[in-house]
Amino acid sequence: MVAKRKQFAVIGLGRFGGSVCEELVKQGNEVLGIDKDEHRVNEYSNIATHTLVADSTDEATLRSLGIGNFETVFVSIGDDIQASILTTLLLKELGIKNICVKAKNIYHHKVLEKIGADDIVHPEKDMGKRVAQKYSDKNVIDFIELSDDYSIMELVATSKLDGKTLVELDIRARYGITILAIKKAEEINVSPEPGYRITKGELLIVIGHNREIKKFEEKAM
Repeated sequence: MVAKRKQFAVIGLGRFGGSVCEELVKQGNEVLGIDKDEHRVNEYSNIATHTLVADSTDEATLRSLGIGNFETVFVSIGDDIQASILTTLLLKELGIKNICVKAKNIYHHKVLEKIGADDIVHPEKDMGKRVAQKYSDKNVIDFIELSDDYSIMELVATSKLDGKTLVELDIRARYGITILAIKKAEEINVSPEPGYRITKGELLIVIGHNREIKKFEEKAM
């Protein structure tokens, strides 16, 4: 049986909303893209499944679009915090199960929490953390913050690791972190065997407590 394609609506097709829309489509989902700006709607007309010029702060408009049929709606309205809040309120009233909203700042975040947004994201803040981490630590290529204390990081294998096997390094026992995968050029080795021999320049994808990852970098790399 062929799995039914998931349906999403993205309100606001700016940089963040447009990126979400594009990625959802790439993953095989159906996406309705909505924006007040006709130029943006036209820009994504060949990417999203459907695109419409509409005012999401108007309840009658949302009802006419059948927005209540979508289980998940992303609200990515740029600098118009009032429109973002009102849209979120209307979506809650229309019974949307999952509402993910882009927050402009901490005050916007607090209001969204109060009115029941299910997920609140800060793309600029999160990207700022990733860029700062990347440039402040020469071994870090990328990282994903799982919580305040735990992360997934891509670390470049240095000459100190060159030629050593995972069993020799005994990383989990010594540092309390786990190597999820190792990337070499376009190839990725998921859950590498203990006998895998590391080569300088490979990317080690590790997960663990930030303190332990830092200790691994300082002592082993």
